[in-house]
Amino acid sequence: MKRDDFLVEIGTEELPPRFLRQLSADFEENVASELRTLGLDFEDIDRYATPRRLAVIVKNLDSAQPERESVRQGPSLKSAFDDKNEPTRAALGFASSCGVKVEQLETLETEKGSRLVHRTLIQGQAVQELLCQVVEAALTRLPIDRRMRWGDQRVEFVRPLRWVVMLYGSSVVKGSILGIGADRLTFGHRFMSSGSIELGSPNEYAEALRKAHVMVEFDRRQELIREQLETVANDLQGHVVIDEKLLEEVTALVEWPVTLSGEYDNEFLAAPEKVLISAMKEHQRYFHLVDANGALLARFLAVVNIESTNPALVIAGNEKVIRPRLADATFFYQLDTKKTLHAKLEQLKGVVFHAQLGSYFDKAQRVSDLAGYIARQLGFDAALAERAGLLCKVDLVTALVNEFPDLQGTMGYYFAINDEEPPEVAVALREHYLPAFAGDRVPASDTGRVLALADKMDTLIGLFSIGQPPSGSRDPFGLRRAALGIVRIVVEERLDLDLFACLRHGASLFTGQEFPSEALLGYILERLSNWYQDRGVPQSVVLAVRAGGVDDSVGHNLLDLARRVDAVDGFRQGGSAASLSEANKRVANILLKQVDEVSRGAVDAALLEEKAERELYQVIEAKRQAIGPLMASREYSAALNSLADLQAAIDCFFDEVMVMVEDLPVRNNRIALLQQLRQLFLEIADISLIQSN
Repeated sequence: MKRDDFLVEIGTEELPPRFLRQLSADFEENVASELRTLGLDFEDIDRYATPRRLAVIVKNLDSAQPERESVRQGPSLKSAFDDKNEPTRAALGFASSCGVKVEQLETLETEKGSRLVHRTLIQGQAVQELLCQVVEAALTRLPIDRRMRWGDQRVEFVRPLRWVVMLYGSSVVKGSILGIGADRLTFGHRFMSSGSIELGSPNEYAEALRKAHVMVEFDRRQELIREQLETVANDLQGHVVIDEKLLEEVTALVEWPVTLSGEYDNEFLAAPEKVLISAMKEHQRYFHLVDANGALLARFLAVVNIESTNPALVIAGNEKVIRPRLADATFFYQLDTKKTLHAKLEQLKGVVFHAQLGSYFDKAQRVSDLAGYIARQLGFDAALAERAGLLCKVDLVTALVNEFPDLQGTMGYYFAINDEEPPEVAVALREHYLPAFAGDRVPASDTGRVLALADKMDTLIGLFSIGQPPSGSRDPFGLRRAALGIVRIVVEERLDLDLFACLRHGASLFTGQEFPSEALLGYILERLSNWYQDRGVPQSVVLAVRAGGVDDSVGHNLLDLARRVDAVDGFRQGGSAASLSEANKRVANILLKQVDEVSRGAVDAALLEEKAERELYQVIEAKRQAIGPLMASREYSAALNSLADLQAAIDCFFDEVMVMVEDLPVRNNRIALLQQLRQLFLEIADISLIQSN
């Protein structure tokens, strides 16, 4: 079958920069999916994206769908022919509907017997007849929250369309996309090129646009910007701090990147560095520079979308724009430092946390109390934790955070330092939002960990108590992130904390709310399970641990549960795990069928008749004594490894001893022996639930 390359380029008004890479990736994936659905084969697919275009090139795409056989089933042979083997009305009618005679039909053996069938070959459609529907379907499936209309069009897209290129080989694909007719004409840089560009074939695309000052390859453009930033910074004897999110956003804003440097007055450096960096990054998309010691330099790097003949004029324009922003930031900082954080605390009464849960002032009081409670459990300084809890949300009412929302939390630290609060309190204010996203670091200070836990627990307790847990993809208060944050802080920092007690204390601080203890605890434990799954630990291991334990308190202490999970996962990968797991399943199945309370009693050594059961009894007694100290010190791996020695005795017991004998006292005694064996393992986990490698 003949093959050729296919190019589609969707020319638009400027696309949203924060979503350009994802839009491009989804467009590529959707085109590929639609082609496969239609049975069209291709070799590879490349994607391209700039602020004004989305494009893909499909390499070696089939020129037509392959032929396919259509098999239409008709009546059974019994109903198709009468006793004289003459076709019945059913056979004649089926043949007529297929446009053939009865003798041209075939028979097919099916599960329901022999039937008449009609086979036909269906010719595949030419690819050019299908490509418009492929592209329109791919665009329609893009995950766009808000679509626009333009002109008198009824069609919608993320931004208005301006042109469409569709070429299969050297031929234009006839048709239109979202009301725009396809052509071979594309357009270069908005300011550095003029007129349209006629493309002869898809393989001319990238080079033709490069000559028109458009670099269509997103990743290549991003790496060029990175190289330019580092080169200019080196020339200035500084180091550029490249924020990857900002780099991606800037890449999505330009088609022909040129990096220029500018400077601002040194007097601005009196303000906290984070304030200046936020003003440059969030408002102007500038990259900041630091010296060899990491101190901020009064310079910035701007990536512009034009290769100017007078770069000094462009630099001057950028410098003119940044100075008022820095002046505003400095002014707001100076204004905010005229009053202490504590003096602003009352202002939180006017900031609603949740209509049913009160203001941020109410939340600060609760977080302060809970932070002190957690600190006392861990042996940390409760006074510092309570002070940090009281002040942790006050920066919300500052003018600076109102102007620069990304500084929430960060500015609390600077204001606390300015107020001469204890350094531990200041650091905790900066850390209490951590971890803020997947892979983010956890708080490094004791007070920061306590404050982060208290804040996250308070939010979870409050929202669960009013019946607003996360549902599906909706999680406006970030409860999943909060629960995972609790898991990570406790487990990674090895905090020996009674989680259930903390949640219960936190719930007591709410007025008139019922504490959904089981639902909330279960939710946090689900996040633990998901966290372990992301680390390669099967969910069955966490379930085994939660199903074990001497009582229902397993899970109240996340650190203890995590130690058990680590031990069971290590055991799972050992040589004896599979056989011991199967033995435990066998024991569990036997015990599950027993309802006689005698089976839960003590073992009577006098009723142990067989050598194998006596030996198992002796080994169990010895192991109970051996693992007692290990369990007390939470050395679960050592305890499991010790219990692995039971394997030989267990195998021997099941090989030589009949449990369900007629003699009821002997039977119950053997069941009690198995109950003791099972209980030894359950003190750590129900290993019958795990699966070995």
